[in-house]
Amino acid sequence: MAVLDVLTYPDPRLKEIAAPVERFDEALRAFVADLDETMRDGPGAVGIAAPQVGRLERIVIVDCSGRKNTPNHGHMVLVNPEISEWDGYAVGREGCLSVPDYTGNVIRAERITLEAKDENGAAQSFELEGFEARAVQHEVDHLDGMLFLDRLVSRRSDLFRRKKYK
Repeated sequence: MAVLDVLTYPDPRLKEIAAPVERFDEALRAFVADLDETMRDGPGAVGIAAPQVGRLERIVIVDCSGRKNTPNHGHMVLVNPEISEWDGYAVGREGCLSVPDYTGNVIRAERITLEAKDENGAAQSFELEGFEARAVQHEVDHLDGMLFLDRLVSRRSDLFRRKKYK
């Protein structure tokens, strides 16, 4: 396993649309392991998408299990994820490994239904809410070339300098 280089804004590759995964093989599983290690290496990261490391495939990992009092499904590898339903809206603060110096207020659905495959190609379905739903929506946006910067409530009053991690 290896920690991969994370692309940072304004790298134009972050704006590209990722292609669906068609082969579920050992090479995919090895990449997922590297992507997971890269996420865990990031300060406070709860998710990562393949395009953030320059691989334009529809793969994300989300793991909110380290956050206290946050309902979650644990470690989720989501290949070719599709949000099929959403309900309610809330404003929340988001950060991103690809935008390391800023956070911002973004409107997201409070509850979503998600269909995806795992790294072995098995179908999975999730009902997500709260912070975990927000994290999944954030990562799925990366697959469509979107950053949280594209969804700020207001560029003037809802973008903030991130505090520095040590």
